[in-house]
Amino acid sequence: MVVSENKPVLKFLLVYLLIQFSVTAGNFFQPFNVTYDHRALIIDGNRRMLISGGIHYPRATPQMWPDLIAMSKEGGADVIESYTFWNGHEPVRGQYNFEGRFDLVKFVKLVGDSGLYFLLRIGPYVCAEWNFGGFPVWLRDIPGIEFRTDNEPFKREMQRFVTKIVDLMREEKLFSWQGGPIILLQIENEYGNMEGSYGQKGKEYVKWAANMALGLGAGVPWVMCKQTDALGDIIDTCNNYYCDGYKPNSPNKPTIWTENWDGWYTSWGGRLPHRPVEDLAFAVARFFQRGGSLMNYYMYFGGTNFGRTSGGPFYITSYDYDAPIDEYGLRSDPKWGHLKDLHAAIKLCEPALVAADSPQYMKLGPKQEVHVYWKNTQRTGLNTSLSESQSACSAFLANIDERKTITVTFHSKSYSLPPWSVSILPDCSNVAFNTAKVGAQTSIKLVEYALSPKISTPELVMTTNKVSSLSESWMSVKEPIGIWSENNFTVQGMLEHLKVTKDESDYLCHMTRLTLVYSWISI
Repeated sequence: MVVSENKPVLKFLLVYLLIQFSVTAGNFFQPFNVTYDHRALIIDGNRRMLISGGIHYPRATPQMWPDLIAMSKEGGADVIESYTFWNGHEPVRGQYNFEGRFDLVKFVKLVGDSGLYFLLRIGPYVCAEWNFGGFPVWLRDIPGIEFRTDNEPFKREMQRFVTKIVDLMREEKLFSWQGGPIILLQIENEYGNMEGSYGQKGKEYVKWAANMALGLGAGVPWVMCKQTDALGDIIDTCNNYYCDGYKPNSPNKPTIWTENWDGWYTSWGGRLPHRPVEDLAFAVARFFQRGGSLMNYYMYFGGTNFGRTSGGPFYITSYDYDAPIDEYGLRSDPKWGHLKDLHAAIKLCEPALVAADSPQYMKLGPKQEVHVYWKNTQRTGLNTSLSESQSACSAFLANIDERKTITVTFHSKSYSLPPWSVSILPDCSNVAFNTAKVGAQTSIKLVEYALSPKISTPELVMTTNKVSSLSESWMSVKEPIGIWSENNFTVQGMLEHLKVTKDESDYLCHMTRLTLVYSWISI
């Protein structure tokens, strides 16, 4: 009798435990493998054309993360991208921080919960206009260390951190083959820019970094950006304003754009950078038109350099970056809306884009051209179709003339192409989108200054480099000098600033005491 009465309770507890297990297990997807061929990443057996949005998790508060991810998905993103930040995760050697804004696991899980994939760029040097490029300040105090070259102390520390991140992702079951969202990893960052300065040691370091990463058994592909000599099993990728002409160093690798700079960072006293959305959309459309397969906006949300995280010299606290989502987590239109429409048009072309190994190219004029993708019904083997249609055909008509609107003829129909624009025809007939024709709403944001009238963002963008007038009112702030504090010390000789402050302060005050004896003075 007693057992019978407790059965509903036991069933409830069993259901509760099953729910809790499913949540903690973190199976956001059915486990799937990620590989690639010359055309694209192959996700669970299917080629994919992917739109990615960059969001640096420490540049937003955890409370903002769900809305930022949701807004990115609504805008057409398939993937969220972020660096990791070594000096945030290991501020003291051996003492790790994965809490608050640095809760990487929570952020990746939120991305998985939303049904999006994740591109994790470990580095661990990341640049990113971040303090010391992500390197912890204690790294420089290791005896005999030389950064980013064939140097044993540095390689030992780098491998330890990269292994820590990969192991953590594996333990949390966040890789695709575990049912997680992570489909790509990156080792190093734009090292090709400086490799030559290290000579042979630079070349050896690149090989070591690639082999070290591959040896960690992450189970997903690795990339190296701006690294044309990347090893055969590492995909070399493009970072630039335009990457439609980029080709990887092997015909067996897909074309990936890891950083599409949709704006720029701001320096103290400088102008607010602005990249017109028409140009940005043109660059994206041209990338997919000419064989690209994954494009990542750097940034889709820029955010804020909290605390002492801003790099230098003279980078401001805001990292808004003129991104589609502004520093405060609000849509920046027409950029967000116009790109959303672009992504929708590209998705309509995906069946043809993934089916064709290469496009058919035709000249339509001196500076006009078309790339046509079609579904080859004779193709066997790899499942490339996202549609059962046997006549998938998509075309991209480009006018790369910067000044003239040109009318072209394609498949016996006339199309008017504005200057510097691409028209996307998902069915090779009807124009779904033109990069120069903005149909999205425009948001006017007001920035209020203490001593200035309200200035709208478009006007502010055009403001010249002028220092604002000084305040007419002054106030005094009393700060304790702390001469006899525990941080006070006496030393003979000069000190190196960073060795003393350990980057906890910009200020290192020196005091000199001079005693004059009257008899020393000659009269």
